Amino acid sequence: MSLKEENRIKKQGYKYVLGLDEAGRGPLAGPVTAAAVYYKGVNPIPGVNDSKKISPKKREILAFKLMNHPCVFWGLGIVSARDIDRINILEATKLAMQKAIEDLEEKYKIKADYLILDGKMNLDVLIKQISIVKADEKVFSCSAASIIAKVARDKIMVKMSKKYPEYLFEKHKGYGTKVHLNLIKEHGPCSIHRKSFKPISDY
Repeated sequence: MSLKEENRIKKQGYKYVLGLDEAGRGPLAGPVTAAAVYYKGVNPIPGVNDSKKISPKKREILAFKLMNHPCVFWGLGIVSARDIDRINILEATKLAMQKAIEDLEEKYKIKADYLILDGKMNLDVLIKQISIVKADEKVFSCSAASIIAKVARDKIMVKMSKKYPEYLFEKHKGYGTKVHLNLIKEHGPCSIHRKSFKPISDY
């Protein structure tokens, strides 16, 4: 994991270069979350990688380390299942990212001047930005954002499992696993299921 991209952009005169990533575009239930990370360190923090390539336990340890690290400035954005249904998942993902940027700026009293986005994403904000395919595997700040967003979303789903124990959200985190699909058949959807997603929309 390298800071090559962040350093390249900073050499052009930009100071607050933020990496962004999301978690939860695919699940049938729960919110989509996004994190923004500005890193002012010189060397990457060991172990940071795309959240999908790290075990849940290691992800939690790394998220805690990142969120408490003096060189890591981070923000979080959350958009509910109801809003996903209202504006669609792509727009909800963009909104979560914008919220994450605002959260970071507000928390640290800084103004982002460059964004690095994972995948083919373009935010409707007046901040210069670049989209990089698999940035969460290549760009340190995007990897850090992917870990924070994923751990935050998993925690929300574990919390939701206490409210809706019959769906076992703590196990599958709302993804369309066989177990989850069978439980939806048995109980029907609940208020945090995404009604615009198939097969929820069939109920």
